[in-house]
Amino acid sequence: MKISRLDVYPLSIAYEHNETSSIINRGGVSDVVVKLTTDDGLEGWGECVAPGDTESIVAAARAAEPFLLGRDPWDQEAIFRDYLVRGNWQFQAMTGNFAFAGIDMALWDICGKAMGQPLWRLLGGALRKNVDYFYYLEWGEPDAVAAQGAEGRRLGYSVFYLKVGIDAVREEAMLVALRDTIGLDGRIRIDANQSWTLPEAARLLARWDKLVGLDFAEAPVPIDPVEGMVELKGRVSVPLCANEGLWREADAVRIIQSRCADYLCLGPSWVGSLRRFQSVARAAHLQGQQVCKHTHGEYGIAAAASQHLLLTLPNACLGHQQTAQMMRDDVLVERIPIMDGPEWGLIDGPGLGIEVDVEKLQRYHEAYLRAGEYVTWGTGFKPRQSS
Repeated sequence: MKISRLDVYPLSIAYEHNETSSIINRGGVSDVVVKLTTDDGLEGWGECVAPGDTESIVAAARAAEPFLLGRDPWDQEAIFRDYLVRGNWQFQAMTGNFAFAGIDMALWDICGKAMGQPLWRLLGGALRKNVDYFYYLEWGEPDAVAAQGAEGRRLGYSVFYLKVGIDAVREEAMLVALRDTIGLDGRIRIDANQSWTLPEAARLLARWDKLVGLDFAEAPVPIDPVEGMVELKGRVSVPLCANEGLWREADAVRIIQSRCADYLCLGPSWVGSLRRFQSVARAAHLQGQQVCKHTHGEYGIAAAASQHLLLTLPNACLGHQQTAQMMRDDVLVERIPIMDGPEWGLIDGPGLGIEVDVEKLQRYHEAYLRAGEYVTWGTGFKPRQSS
């Protein structure tokens, strides 16, 4: 069994509403779907998450072709090494990692199908039967946030996530309205995307924790230098979560060893492969830290790959990140469970256990070719630069 073909499809799919934070404002997700085909007819699907410029991820994914064709799909790490070293993507490590992470999913999908086993079995077996995901709140007026909280409660969510760092006065009102709606047992998480100074973070976290109680605060201050997060951790009682800075494996190890956070929020795209994400998560487990799966915005392919991983982790927390509830559509034949609620259980099908809807794939690929990618700084599109 050898890889005989690589196909690359940049797509654009709209959100139901804008995603707004201190660093992002966009109306949908533009990602890159890849398909690998073997000489005996097996197909593997993957998704390269594109946090910034989608065309750069397209180029990086296509650049993997010389290191894939004619190779055994079981040799994921050897292929990745050759891509980074011989392909010189080690000098553009993050772009290379984002691109190869999707290719890695497709390789694993093929291997699982060849064995007739779901991916979580190949990754060591499940340590839990279900994984819990958060409710992603739209930034807005307090009444609107309260209404979202009520809807999330109705759907069974226990973890609620709000972006902050834009307007502290308005955000405080949102948090109070949310707490009044979801009750004392609902978990409230905030993410400032590194937008606060150390004094601001210390003051606001102490105040808001007293007002509403916070489950954790994600990226309250810049991660570089890491001593800022370490100092903040010693000054506040709110659990802290690191997000930015958990880039390559070496970066993740540095953050883990610094003990600047109680939770680590990262995804396989940053370190480039599912196996490497699992290794980083287990290293965090040895330091007593929990892992929350991160997303830059994703379709069902990447969500399914991460679900397989989360089933295997000893330190997966409650309330993992997802954008499925916000997506207007997906590229899969069947809706993934987290489009409609907080829980996702064991996936029974072989490989990723998903089926791509080829008609939808083509429709949203054509949408990308026609309009371009969703920009991260507004509600419009950035026209594509090449075919």
